[in-house]
Amino acid sequence: MSIKSWPNQEKPRERLAQQGPDVLSEAELLAILLRSGIRGKDATALAREMLQTFGGLRGLLTAGAAGLQKIKGLGPAKIATLLAASEIAKRQLKSEMIGKNVIRDPQSVLNYLTLSLRDLKREVFKVLFLNKGNRIMCEKDLFEGTVDEAAVHPREVVKAALEQHATSLILVHNHPSGRIDPSPEDREITRKLQAACATISVRILDHIIIGDNQYFSFNEHQIL
Repeated sequence: MSIKSWPNQEKPRERLAQQGPDVLSEAELLAILLRSGIRGKDATALAREMLQTFGGLRGLLTAGAAGLQKIKGLGPAKIATLLAASEIAKRQLKSEMIGKNVIRDPQSVLNYLTLSLRDLKREVFKVLFLNKGNRIMCEKDLFEGTVDEAAVHPREVVKAALEQHATSLILVHNHPSGRIDPSPEDREITRKLQAACATISVRILDHIIIGDNQYFSFNEHQIL
């Protein structure tokens, strides 16, 4: 039986319009994005199958185009919709972070960093650039690969800080393993970057390591 033949009070789209999105299950929300099912499965059944395949909404939205293409019957239009939904979520969190005072509102920073970095298969070294009021002006991915002095060049961080007219920085990188304990290389490159930035009177406020739904803050552990 297709969703069109369901009673209105059971259709995901109608339920959303009448009761709001909070009452819908993850499968129902996903079904609205899919809009239609495939041969032998309505949109809700297809959504449940996808959630089971990827281990939930997080796994599905981080599967990427290659992962989604493995779902039988999932065409380019549906894949594009799911990829767009994932990117919208990241950009919304980023827009909430930019302009915030990182001291007063650290959670908006962590929300964005966690969503954008926790599921990456490679290490990414990101820098947040702050002004005198400790407000985040912008963020940039500067390096990829293992975080050590061979990959992270202090002169590039200094150059970027000068270009952005930043007065302080927050360093961020992820551990694809999910573990958040800083390695000796993490500690060493932090010291080198502190020394390099001090030459231009730019402070390193923190170095945050993002793992699997958790983080490690150098500042909170009084390592800086």
